[in-house]
Amino acid sequence: MSGIAPASSDTLVERFLEMLRAERNAAANTCAAYQRDLKDASEFMAARKTPLGAVATTDLSAYLAALDARHLAPRSAARRLSALRQFYKFLLAENVRGDDPSAALDGPKLGRPLPKLLAEEEMARLIEVCAALDGPSGARLRALVELSYASGLRVSELVGLPHAAVLREQPVLIVRGKGSKERMVPLNPPARAALNAYLAQRAHFLPKTAKGRPSVSPHLFPSRGKEGHLTRQRYGQMLKELGAKAGIDPARISPHVLRHAFATHLLDHGADLRSLQKMLGHADIATTQIYTHVAGRRLHDLVAAHHPLASATQTKPQAKSQAKRREKPGTKRK
Repeated sequence: MSGIAPASSDTLVERFLEMLRAERNAAANTCAAYQRDLKDASEFMAARKTPLGAVATTDLSAYLAALDARHLAPRSAARRLSALRQFYKFLLAENVRGDDPSAALDGPKLGRPLPKLLAEEEMARLIEVCAALDGPSGARLRALVELSYASGLRVSELVGLPHAAVLREQPVLIVRGKGSKERMVPLNPPARAALNAYLAQRAHFLPKTAKGRPSVSPHLFPSRGKEGHLTRQRYGQMLKELGAKAGIDPARISPHVLRHAFATHLLDHGADLRSLQKMLGHADIATTQIYTHVAGRRLHDLVAAHHPLASATQTKPQAKSQAKRREKPGTKRK
């Protein structure tokens, strides 16, 4: 194929990632996800003795077929294809190659899954169990849970919050989200109280200096790990442990589920979609509209279960059976 630069696949991927950082201001997590997806495709192509930058459409079709054979979820396969499309558009724009081999490919068909939910009483139980925890770790987890539910922050935004963001006694937080866009998110009194209680214990989590004293950290939730702050994975583990104590299936709980609970419960209590979009940091309101489907499904189930006319939809055999059960013992039907 003409127009292929002699650069290696790794070099081309690194140039692509550098473009994402410099021109699109992509977050570290976004770049890491692109890198993982492109590495997987590159390893597949290497087995076919084809550099990632020199593939044909047939190579990409074979890769998608291999993903299907591995039983990769359609949404995950679509994300891999999206990463490849962005990569080849970059190579085309940089004149590394003269065509886009991904242009003719069809992505996997996706359903529109509704978010996992926790009911309001389940959230209340989770917070109640969390409030009974003691010590610095308990104070930290209470602050994390209250902040998650009160603000709807993405988990990466939550664990990466700067210490300076909460030093002032204000009812809102200024959060830097995707694309480094700033937005205001609410901070209700329970969340502020939990934060204040945690701040009194925060030094416990600071790395120690050579003299054994707490060091200085810019992070609200510092950690001794290489990232310098609590990781998303560790927070997720803590939530699942908390869910088990609250009698909730741990598989139903994650930091993202708490974000969903924030959004859905606000809608249930009359919040408007535009305000919710701003608080969640969604660039497109279509992303926020998924929560209207959740609320609609819940209302349908509520009516079906409790409306007095819902029984009119029962079949005659069902109605007769229920009427028979209501008869007093020993009475005869006329």
